[in-house]
Parts: sequence; C-alpha cells; structure tokens
Amino acid sequence: MNHRILVFYGSYRSDRMGIRLAHFVVEGFRARGDDVGFIDAKTVGLPIIDRMYKEYPKGTAPEALETLAGQIRNADGFVFITGEYNWGVQPGLKNLTDHFLEEWFWRPAAIASYSAGRFSGARAATAWHGTLSEMGMVVVSSTIAAGPIAHTLSAEGKPVGDGGKALEHAFPRFADDFGWWVEAAKAQRAKRPPPY
Repeated sequence: MNHRILVFYGSYRSDRMGIRLAHFVVEGFRARGDDVGFIDAKTVGLPIIDRMYKEYPKGTAPEALETLAGQIRNADGFVFITGEYNWGVQPGLKNLTDHFLEEWFWRPAAIASYSAGRFSGARAATAWHGTLSEMGMVVVSSTIAAGPIAHTLSAEGKPVGDGGKALEHAFPRFADDFGWWVEAAKAQRAKRPPPY
C-alpha cells in the first residue's frame, strides 16, 4: 500500500552527518513503494518562531509556512531524523516543528536518531517522543538509531560495517510498525472525523 510520508531533518551545521541517515530512511521507504517527501529544515529556512502558522490571518502566512502546512496536512505520517545536541534535540528541527500544531494531529510519527558517539542519539529520541505526542501525533514504539554515524552509513547513506548491518536489519521492523499505524490512522480518519 502506498503511503504519503514526510521525512524531516533538522541539522543546520555546515558539515552535516545526519543527512546520511535521512537518505537511508528516504530510500528505505521509497523501496517499499511509499511516496516520500523530504523536508530539510535548513533549506526551508524558517525564522525563529514568532507566530505559529495558525496565528496568521488566513492567506497572510509567509509562503514557506503555507507550503509546508499543506504538505503536512496531506501526509499520512511523519518520520523525524534527529541528532543529539548535548543530550537534547536539534534546535532547527524543533523550531520548524513548533510552527505547526493542528496540522500534525491524528497521524503517526516515527523517530530515527543518530550521533557521533555510541549512544546513537537515544536521549534526543526520548525527548522527541514526548514532544511529538504532545503535538497530537501517535509516536510508534519502534525506532532506529545510527551511531557512531560516520562508521554506520557512507556519505551517500549506504550501510557500512557492523553498525550498518544492524541498521539495515532493524529497518524493516521499524517501517512495518510505522506502516501499520499509518494504515490504522487512515482507516479511522476515513471512518469518522477526529474528535477535535
């Protein structure tokens, strides 16, 4: 079954390593037949949040916000590629996410984390779980993690070494779990409107 999935990535660094995991995830879902869009927070370039999308009078939101709001509303589910900055989340990705609220509601989200070290971004993934839940998404329990990312994925996002093999092995379960929730949410939204 074809799902419309948005993959979000948020590093603003000049030498971005997490883009490797983003490429791996995008290609993994495309290989399964999904319609995958890639949203790079650095490319979108939203300012530090002053007003949420919903706080603009209709038709007056900046073009980047309007376009992204439509993409989010039309998606069946979301995957967040998150690096870990000092035990926390990346500010660029958090800033982009915070510009929206109702647009996220009633769809599943999955988390893929990474870091330069051996913890593979696990602490950022934990922080994102609560944030995404609060924003109205159902966060699936399966996650994937890459770390040290430079020894897990090549510059093109291809698995390398033992870490790459482990990531490749984990991806199908991650994608199956996420896909199940995407289908469940789509079926429920088709059956009856969300309660709010």
